[in-house]
Amino acid sequence: MQHQYKIEAFWDREALVWVAESADILGLVTEADTLEKLTDKLKQMIPELLIANHSISTDSQKIISFELITHRQELIQVA
Repeated sequence: MQHQYKIEAFWDREALVWVAESADILGLVTEADTLEKLTDKLKQMIPELLIANHSISTDSQKIISFELITHRQELIQVA
């Protein structure tokens, strides 16, 4: 069975970016202004970090599965 890596992302209202990090992947911290851009960055970073951390090898093709869990809180002013 394939391992699924969990990535958590939250909206930073002050910086106006999505911030992602993971307890499953050592060194994974990144940000982007949209979820689409964040996902694209993660697709690049995750394999690179897993190889650098010796969690996977480069001698065979692998499919990596990750779950992006997002959290965004907004305030609404009611008149």
